[in-house]
Amino acid sequence: MKQSHLIFNSSIAGQKPETIINRQHPCPFCDIKSLTDILDQDGPIIWLKNKFPVLQEAFQTVIIETDECLSELSIYPIEHLQRLLSFGIKHWLNMINSKEYESVMFFKNHGPMSGGSLRHPHMQIVGLKNINAYERVSRDQLEGLIIEERNSVQFNLSTKPRIGFFEFNVILSELKDLSIFAQYLQMAAHYVLNHFHRSCTSYNLFFYYMDGDIMVKLIPRFATSPIFIGYGIPQVSNKVSDHVQRVQELYLTQNKQEEPAE
Repeated sequence: MKQSHLIFNSSIAGQKPETIINRQHPCPFCDIKSLTDILDQDGPIIWLKNKFPVLQEAFQTVIIETDECLSELSIYPIEHLQRLLSFGIKHWLNMINSKEYESVMFFKNHGPMSGGSLRHPHMQIVGLKNINAYERVSRDQLEGLIIEERNSVQFNLSTKPRIGFFEFNVILSELKDLSIFAQYLQMAAHYVLNHFHRSCTSYNLFFYYMDGDIMVKLIPRFATSPIFIGYGIPQVSNKVSDHVQRVQELYLTQNKQEEPAE
């Protein structure tokens, strides 16, 4: 019988430190000298095995994004974000290409509503041995109203979100355009935390690899809709186009006006 649910080890979960709400607790990712099972490192960016592997039949790893505990993706120097994405995507694709896993998840939690437990910026790469994480993901969930397109990169806002109500997507077709991919991703994160809704402090990033394209979905996190929880029905706002226009005005129209003439 095909496995449909991941087994979550609640005993291990009870041992995990929590620093998003409890800021007085020491951060394990700041104590670099005590880190173990390091898999690779690029300066302050460190890939290591997850010390608290709560998922059974899975290989769980963490990427520490920076040595600045209170920093965040939306305010990184763009060069650092490009470096981080290049590092993470390389190891994610290597795990996919190893064929050791049924599927490989690559994601990030930020903020108290995201499901994460540590404030220190980090991402996770998780190889699932018996479950296809892509089974319920479709390409149309990553398509939508186009905010901007440059070279092989598209930045859009979902018209068929996975959960609702607003989900930003960035689609990269050629790795040479990773710098543009990073810029759009940072715009989405900055917009969500600063201009989207006054109470929005959290988001998730989910990376997908489909038909040779690298895609990332950024979902602002609030309490999940009861209609989705109870019935699995996503909702899309009737103001999607308003937010497309707002992002363009804040991040793109001004930049175009400031570009020097040829």
